[in-house]
Amino acid sequence: MNSAGFADVLAETRELRDHYRAPGQLVQAKVIDHLDDACRDFIARSTFVLVGTSSADGRHDVSPKGGPRGFVKVLDGHRLAIPDLNGNNLLDSLHNIIETGEAGLLFVVPGLGETLRVNGAAAITTDSSVLDLFTDDLRRPVTAIGVSVREAYIHCAKAFRRGGIWQPDTWPEEAERPSPVKALGAHVGLDDAAVAEIEANLEQEYEAELAYDRPER
Repeated sequence: MNSAGFADVLAETRELRDHYRAPGQLVQAKVIDHLDDACRDFIARSTFVLVGTSSADGRHDVSPKGGPRGFVKVLDGHRLAIPDLNGNNLLDSLHNIIETGEAGLLFVVPGLGETLRVNGAAAITTDSSVLDLFTDDLRRPVTAIGVSVREAYIHCAKAFRRGGIWQPDTWPEEAERPSPVKALGAHVGLDDAAVAEIEANLEQEYEAELAYDRPER
């Protein structure tokens, strides 16, 4: 058994019920195997989705994907497509999907604590009929992540409320927020001058990268 370096770990799934209450009937019944009208409406209003994948050898990845409202397209009652937009080109999620053919999604609507979870088989597609769906609001993507739905259900808002995600009065002041550039510098061993240069140009870099995703006119 893999203890992940921790003591007093649970060795079997049946042991979990010694520590947790049984789920209610509504919770157990909410999981469906398709995208009903409520799921379609949620996805049409979502501007952000987390894509969870794993490789054949057990390496895991959760990749954030964002875009204009409804940037993820529902193709039918069992399939959806996520455009792969301009990123860091490590392609971790795409590699994992090719290796295992699976993905787990968490859709977020700004201001709403409840989320939509979707799990299913996944593939990377270059199908023109799919890629052409994205050209109204975005540059035509090179590929899209296609997901065939096995499970879809609404997830409660408790985690978002605990974290104060949509409550500005709970957010740290700008001076208290961690610096992503300094963190990057620490990761790769950049000196202070290099960190300062990146910080000075960061917004311009973001704007240039985001401009690439806009539709070609």
